[in-house]
Amino acid sequence: MNNIMPQVEVRSKRIGGATFQIPTEIRPARKLSMGMKWLIKYSRARSGRGMAEKLAAEIMAAAKGEGAAVKKREDTHKMADANRAFAHFRN
Repeated sequence: MNNIMPQVEVRSKRIGGATFQIPTEIRPARKLSMGMKWLIKYSRARSGRGMAEKLAAEIMAAAKGEGAAVKKREDTHKMADANRAFAHFRN
């Protein structure tokens, strides 16, 4: 699960008429739930016979650091990194 769980996310905040994507750290419970949701979502999208086989394949891919769920985590981190300049707007 550690390869799937995100550490930071971006949240939209409206400041002075403009909407900024502000990177924020994620609580441990939310990290886990987001990781599980992504794992299930991308397991369903895989090709295979049954859900058990698809889930096993996605878990194995995540353990190797590949797969759609890991890519989603990396994309989330990239977006947060790109918007690092707006981190000072955090509450």
